[in-house]
Amino acid sequence: MTQIGSILLMTGKGGESPVQMLVMMALIIGVFYFFMIRPQMKRQKELKKFRDELEKGSKVITIGGIHGKVLEVGETTITIEVDNNVKLKVEKNGIIKDTSGMMGQK
Repeated sequence: MTQIGSILLMTGKGGESPVQMLVMMALIIGVFYFFMIRPQMKRQKELKKFRDELEKGSKVITIGGIHGKVLEVGETTITIEVDNNVKLKVEKNGIIKDTSGMMGQK
């Protein structure tokens, strides 16, 4: 038996009013929004801002895990240097992190 079912049996209430049901649904949707959707939207905004502010010399990591240094920033692509004279052209959407601020952290 579920927890809600056992609570209903203990209280003796079998049917709830439609208003109570709507309030409960609104609460569930509100909790879902504030704990799931809103933080994800915030992370997406921060990532978009990071990608828009990329500049030459920034150290980045791609979605595939390739570490490199930005050489050139285009409209939708970025050229990164991964080793001496090894350059890759990747989409801006493929950049996920900036490692320059993480050097002293472990």
